[in-house]
Amino acid sequence: MSETDYPGVILADDTPVDLDAELKASNVQEVLDQLDRDLIGLKPVKTRIREIAALLLVDRLRKKFALTSETPTLHMNFTGNPGTGKTTVALRMAEILHRLGYVREGHLVSVTRDDLVGQYIGHTAPKTKEVIKKAMGGVLFIDEAYYLYKPENERDYGAEAIEILLQVMENNRDDLVVILAGYKDRMDKFFHSNPGMRSRVAHHIDFPDYSAAELLHIAKLMLATQNYRFSPDAEKAFSEYIQLRMKLEHFANARSVRNALDRARLRQANRLFAGKNKSLTKIDLITLEAEDILASRVFIEGKLDSEPETKSVRQ
Repeated sequence: MSETDYPGVILADDTPVDLDAELKASNVQEVLDQLDRDLIGLKPVKTRIREIAALLLVDRLRKKFALTSETPTLHMNFTGNPGTGKTTVALRMAEILHRLGYVREGHLVSVTRDDLVGQYIGHTAPKTKEVIKKAMGGVLFIDEAYYLYKPENERDYGAEAIEILLQVMENNRDDLVVILAGYKDRMDKFFHSNPGMRSRVAHHIDFPDYSAAELLHIAKLMLATQNYRFSPDAEKAFSEYIQLRMKLEHFANARSVRNALDRARLRQANRLFAGKNKSLTKIDLITLEAEDILASRVFIEGKLDSEPETKSVRQ
């Protein structure tokens, strides 16, 4: 028996409900499967998302028996380094919430401080309220949320945006889910300075960095989606590239991998254009060679112990 069998009908206490059928009817499993396909690794994150989905599914079943309870607090805090999949998980979370009926539309509005905080008196409130209006019925994703709070600046208007968000998170939690995101240490400090915000966020999910093997897997998937591939030697070179790049500053996990592949594709195109052989096969066009990877300055700067912290790195 699923929700669509007897819509709006309160079931008798001894009426069984099929949890698997309810899961199938909600189409949530489809989103969870897509999350597995979209993201390599991140097992603790995926486990937590499945737990939240299970909580909401059981809550929906309880309503069939008139087992009323308050709407679960679904505001979340995603912490981790750049490029660890926080935005992708937020998108999938919005879909799950929509399919289970906790938000009306299931869209994601992604913003930063600049979208919420004004530059002069009277500017912040309308900016923040306009963003909230766009996000209603879905999920508001605030990246680097700790920048909203700048106590060292007496003329900063971030506190006004926070106050408006707090009111909406409490009064409209049945129509809007707010996900805050950023580095873990900075988010911890942000919550310590804003206990009202901390009390409204129920789910804290930490996104670990990817391992070198996971990043290589991600790179191969990225290439496949664009109809490229590594030659065997290029794959070995890129594996070494990852090991070196992870030690340098401003490393951003999958984001750095994507940038590195873009530059490798550029080098491949230049190599093919400058080559003597102008008659190219499909294999030539789709294959990245080791030289396309090894030309990166990471192979020079990554091996210099004294320079990574002071010199900028071209990926």
